[in-house]
Amino acid sequence: MKKIIIAIDGYSSCGKSTLAKALASEIGYSYVDTGAMYRAVALYAMRNNLVNENGVNKEALINQIANIHIEFKYNPDKKFSDTYLNGENIEEEIRGLAVSNVVSKISIIKEVRTAMVDQQRMLGQKKAIVMDGRDIGTAVFPNAELKIFMTADPEIRIKRRLDELQAKGQNVSYEEIKQNLQSRDFDDINRAENPLRQAEDAVVVDNSNLTKEQQFQLVLKLVEERSH
Repeated sequence: MKKIIIAIDGYSSCGKSTLAKALASEIGYSYVDTGAMYRAVALYAMRNNLVNENGVNKEALINQIANIHIEFKYNPDKKFSDTYLNGENIEEEIRGLAVSNVVSKISIIKEVRTAMVDQQRMLGQKKAIVMDGRDIGTAVFPNAELKIFMTADPEIRIKRRLDELQAKGQNVSYEEIKQNLQSRDFDDINRAENPLRQAEDAVVVDNSNLTKEQQFQLVLKLVEERSH
């Protein structure tokens, strides 16, 4: 079986990361959560007062982009990689609603995307990688052997995200999650730099009515077909 690049794109709260982690673990590939990279930049901006109610201080963030070092280190207890920002494990902090409300504003900045895409392409040079995000199959790896585009009914996405955050002890409401997802969808689809869109040769997976196992087996079969 040949080594391939698996690009998983789609909307927020469609389970891209969950699928990608399980898939990478099953077939022995490396996994890269590109969304976590943008969340890490967003957290850096928040910590350094580069974000306020008026938006993002783009010039200052661009000038400091070289100071942002992102790594993924395998966590044997969780059996997947945690995200590190300048040597600090920020995995839990970047998953909160505060970062979610900022990340789309960060990810539309051209210079930020250029820096992240450069890092992502370096990680995929040897193939045998599963990468999920918004523009993996269209901009980062347009020649990926397998492209998946994930989607789900908006109400189901809201419920999944709400359950996820409440399970972590975060006090969030249905309306907060709804507004956050609607805002992120709008920003992702309408940004000028590498917007979220389905690649022409992507396989669409609508998991509104699929269990995680059904979805996993569906995509695993596609991987096996493309690897031969």
